[in-house]
Amino acid sequence: MLDILRRIVEEVNSAQGLEQVLSLIVRRVKSNMGVDVCSIYLWDQKAHYLLMATDGLHPQSVGSVRLQRGQGLVGLVAEREETVNLHNATENPCYVYFPETGEEQYPSFLGVPVIHKRTVLGVLVVQRHQPIKFDTDQEAFLITVAAQLAGIIAHAEAVGDSLMPGDQEPSRGKPIHGLGGAPGVAFGTAVVIYPPADLDAVPDRKISDIQAEQLVFIDAVSSVRDDLQKLTDQLRGVLSAEERALFDAYQLMLGSDALVENTLACIREGNWASGALRKTIDDYVHAFDAVADAYIKERVEDVRDLGRRILSYLQKNGRAGYSFPPGSILVGDIITATMLAEVPIKNLAGVISRRGSSTSHVAILARAFNVPAVMGATDMPIAQIDGKPLIIDGYQGLVYIAPREQVTLEYQRLRREEEELSEELASILRLPAQTTDGTIVHLYANTGLIADVSPALNSGAEGVGLYRTEFPFMIRERFPSEDEQTQIYRQVLESFAPRPVTLRTLDVGGDKALPYFPIEEENPFLGWRGIRITLDHPEIFLVQVRAMLRANAGLGNMRILFPMITTVDEVDSAIRLLRRAHHELLDNGETIEMPQVGVMVEVPAAVYQVASLARRADFISVGTNDLSQYLLAVDRNNARVANLYDCLHPSVLRVLMEIVAQCKAASKPVNICGEMASDPYAVLLLLGMGIDSLSASAASIPRIKYMIRNFSKAKAEEILHLALEYEHGQSIRHFIHSVLVEHALDGLVHAGRANITAQS
Repeated sequence: MLDILRRIVEEVNSAQGLEQVLSLIVRRVKSNMGVDVCSIYLWDQKAHYLLMATDGLHPQSVGSVRLQRGQGLVGLVAEREETVNLHNATENPCYVYFPETGEEQYPSFLGVPVIHKRTVLGVLVVQRHQPIKFDTDQEAFLITVAAQLAGIIAHAEAVGDSLMPGDQEPSRGKPIHGLGGAPGVAFGTAVVIYPPADLDAVPDRKISDIQAEQLVFIDAVSSVRDDLQKLTDQLRGVLSAEERALFDAYQLMLGSDALVENTLACIREGNWASGALRKTIDDYVHAFDAVADAYIKERVEDVRDLGRRILSYLQKNGRAGYSFPPGSILVGDIITATMLAEVPIKNLAGVISRRGSSTSHVAILARAFNVPAVMGATDMPIAQIDGKPLIIDGYQGLVYIAPREQVTLEYQRLRREEEELSEELASILRLPAQTTDGTIVHLYANTGLIADVSPALNSGAEGVGLYRTEFPFMIRERFPSEDEQTQIYRQVLESFAPRPVTLRTLDVGGDKALPYFPIEEENPFLGWRGIRITLDHPEIFLVQVRAMLRANAGLGNMRILFPMITTVDEVDSAIRLLRRAHHELLDNGETIEMPQVGVMVEVPAAVYQVASLARRADFISVGTNDLSQYLLAVDRNNARVANLYDCLHPSVLRVLMEIVAQCKAASKPVNICGEMASDPYAVLLLLGMGIDSLSASAASIPRIKYMIRNFSKAKAEEILHLALEYEHGQSIRHFIHSVLVEHALDGLVHAGRANITAQS
C-alpha cells in the first residue's frame, strides 16, 4: 500500500497542471483500489461542488454536474468534514440522482473530504457495482490520497491553474495565506533562492541563450565525470573490481541519453540547466520506482546523488542565477539571515518564507530593514513562481501571485494611505512617548546591523534597547576578532551617544546558526543556546565582553544584557567573567568603567526568580518571543502550529504582570524587548501593566508612540483588567481592536491610513 501511495504521489508531483493531476489521480486510484468509479468534485467560484474528473462515470458529465453546499452525498461529505461509507447509496435520504452520470449502476459509495487548513476544497469519491461497504484499509488509502490532493489544489489556485469548466479565467487573485512577519505592503518580482545542491528546491526558470545554457550543463557533467574517475583511481587498491563497478555504472549513466540528452532537450524547450536537470532526475526516479525489482529501486538514490553532484557544479559555476534587481521579493523554503544579507537593501522589496513565523529571526531582521514579510506560507509553489509578479500583505500574512488588476489597484491605494499615515506620524517623532495623564514610557530601538543605525535614529528612538550582537557573527565565515568587534560596537555606541545602548551578549542556537560553529540538536530551542553556549566557551565570551568594554571607553552609554538565563548561577558566572575582563583591561592600563548589567527573562523558570535576578542585575528585560513560545509549548518557527502562538494569550499576559510586579517590588526597571513591543494591540496592555520601556523595531516606533500619546495610564489599566476577563487570545485581540476603532486608531494595525490627526 505504501509503495502504491508513493508512486502516485511522485507521479502527481511531476504532473503539469491541475487538470493532468486530477485525471491521473482518478485513473490511479480506480486501478489500485480495484473499484469501478473514481471521481473528484471541487468547490468552484460559483459556490458549487463541480465534477472535475472521473474514471467510470460518463465523460460528458465532467463540468456539468454541480451540487450546492449540503446537496447530495458529496455535499454531505463536505458538510460533515468526514468520510461517508455506504453499501447502497440510493437508500440514503441525501442521495441525489444525476442521470447524465450513469451512476445508478454503482450503489456502493465511499466519499472522503479534501481538506486544506480547515477548509473543504472538494470531495474524492469511489464507487462500485457490488453493494458492499468499503473496508478500513480502503478508507485509509483514500484519505491519504485526499490529503496529498489538498496541497496540490491549493498550489494550483495560487498560481492561477484552477480553471473550472465554464469559467472565463483562472482563479488569479486568490491569496496564499501565511503569517504576518513584518508589516507593510510590497509589490515586486519573485526571486526564488534555495540551498546548495538541493534538487527538490530548484525552481523552473526561462532562459534566452539556450546554447550557452547547454554548454554550462555539459561542462558540469564533464566535471562530475572527472571527479568520479579520480575517485575510482584512488580506490583502485582498496575496493574490489566488483565494488568499483558502482562508479562504472555512474559513468554509464552520465553518458546515457536518459540523463544527458533528456536534460539538453529540456533546456532546448527554454528551461535553465538546473531546472532541466531537476526534471530529468525526477523522470529517471519515477521510471526506476515503477519497476518491481528491489535492486533497481535501490538505484534511485544513486541517480539522485549524480543529480546533486551535477547541480553542485552548476551552482559553483555561477549558475545559481541569483540577481536582485529593484523590487526583488526573496522567496524560499526557509530564508536565513545570511540569504537576506546578500540582497542589496535598496533592491529588496519583501520576503516570503514557507517556514518560520512572525517571531523567526529573519522576520525580526525584515522588520529592522522595514521590509514587508510573510512567514509560514506553506502553500507557496516555489518551483513555479520565479520571476512572477507578487503582492505581499505583511499585516495579514497574504501573498498574491500574478494578481488581478483589481487586487493591484486596491493595494496601491492602501500603500498610498500608508505613506500618508507615515507623513502624519513624522510630526511626533521628536516628542516624548507620554500618556495623556503624564506617564512617560521610554522607547528604544532594536538593532543588529550598522544599516539599522540611521533608521533607528530617524525613528525618534531614545537609544537602543537591544543590539543583537549575533548578526556580525552570522555574516562572517569565522568568529570576528576582538578588534573587529570593538570597532563594530564603538560605531553603534558613538552613533547614539549619549543615549543608552544595550548590547546583548552572543545569542546563537535555536533558529540562529553560525556556519562555522554548527550545532546539531533534535530540539534546538530547548538545547544549547544563548548564555549556555558562551559560558561553556569562556574564550568566546571573554573576547566579546572585552570588546564591549573597550568600545565604551570615554562614552559611558553602554549596558550589557545576558540572554537565555535559567538560573542565578548563570548570572553569577557571567558577571564573574565580565569582572575578570574588566580587571584584565585595567591591568593593561586602560581606563574602563563597569557598565550596567541586565538579565533577560525569557525562560519560564526565570519568571519565578525575578526577585533573585533583580538583586544581581541593574535592570530586567523581558524577551517575549521566547517566553511566549515556552509558555505555550509552541515552536514559533513551525508553520503548522504557529497559529497557536499568541502573545495575547491570557497566560502570557498574567506572567508579564507577575514579572512587572516583582520588578516594581525590587525597584528595578523592566523593559519589553520582544516583538510584542512592536504590536499596538499588546502595547496598550503593557502600558496598563506599568512597564518602564519598550524596545521595538525602528519602523514601528512612531505608531507605538502615537498609541501611547492617545491614552492615559488610568485608561490603559482599565482596558487591561477588562481584557483579562476574556479566556481566549483572539477574543482579547478583538476587544482591543474595538477600543482602537472607538478611538479612531485602527489604522495603526492594518494596511491603509488611520483616521487620525497627529497629536502635538
